[in-house]
Amino acid sequence: MRFLKSGKGLIGVDITSATVKLLELKQCHDNYQVESYAVRPLREGAVVERRIRDIDDVASVLSRAVEHAKPSTRKAAVAVPASAAITKTLSFPIGLSEEEIEERIVAESDRHIPFPFNEVAFDFECLGPAPFDDEQQQVVLVACRQQDVTQLTDTLERAGLEPAAVDVETFAMERSLAELRRQLNVENDPTACVGLVDIGANMNAFHVVRGGHIVYTRDTVFGGRQLTDAIRDRYDLSMEEAGFAKKRGGLPDDYHERVLNPFLETVVQQVGRSLQLYYTAGRQQEVKHIVLAGGSSVIPGLAERIAEDSGMSVTIANPFQRMRVNKRLNLQALTNDAPAMLTAGGLAMRVSQ
Repeated sequence: MRFLKSGKGLIGVDITSATVKLLELKQCHDNYQVESYAVRPLREGAVVERRIRDIDDVASVLSRAVEHAKPSTRKAAVAVPASAAITKTLSFPIGLSEEEIEERIVAESDRHIPFPFNEVAFDFECLGPAPFDDEQQQVVLVACRQQDVTQLTDTLERAGLEPAAVDVETFAMERSLAELRRQLNVENDPTACVGLVDIGANMNAFHVVRGGHIVYTRDTVFGGRQLTDAIRDRYDLSMEEAGFAKKRGGLPDDYHERVLNPFLETVVQQVGRSLQLYYTAGRQQEVKHIVLAGGSSVIPGLAERIAEDSGMSVTIANPFQRMRVNKRLNLQALTNDAPAMLTAGGLAMRVSQ
């Protein structure tokens, strides 16, 4: 699971239950340039809860995404789900080298890793001296099952890509969130807390970000798919027709009252409940801004409803707002897809590492 150095460009590949997202970034002075990207839908059941169930189908869709995007590199980074990885901060004597730390981790694996060691892929990073003990250094350990890494890298290779790094979704998202914090002008305030509401097809994730790191997460099984299903059932449409109508409009006059408003109300209630549980858990840092992400974050009226209910300012995520964009790309299309590209963007940002 070693993280490899990339070349001039890097592709971030985000595989969710509904879509495959591909994004290529290049380092451009002290920022990035979006070189290419593509978003392609997946057949239902090909990926379930972020786990690939049909590798042939996913690889075929990814291959078509690569063909459409025409990236200038084949090096790609992909991420295991946060639920599939364990992350721990360990302490070791300050004088140990990386090789010695690795030996200690292997020797003490049963203390740190809840999987049989012969099934494990792991990596670690030295963070420097421990804050309260100069004789100790802090080390972040990340581990997951080797089969999860192999499945992802095999998928990339079948699509004609070269695996350059396997990351964890949480870390990738935090890189994109660092860019969003700069947009909100809170990047220099380590105490500033931002709430991130990530509305995917089937899941609604609420994160609280403090000092550039996710410090609280709550997942709810509810997403944009519920709105698509409601449109399909109410107006006797196919799933494809309902999905198109959700984005483009043109539905009967009772759509807002009968379908959209109940969906919006549910999302607003879930955000309020997540905030309540965050504070109930003893968190004292106040959330002062909310960022909406995910494919359903752009549903008309959602940001306004959450702002009204929470009393906070609400922004729709666009990690590419300050980046240069290759002239051959459709800027409006990229902007429309941007809220759902946080993980892909964070993976591609590894180009500078």
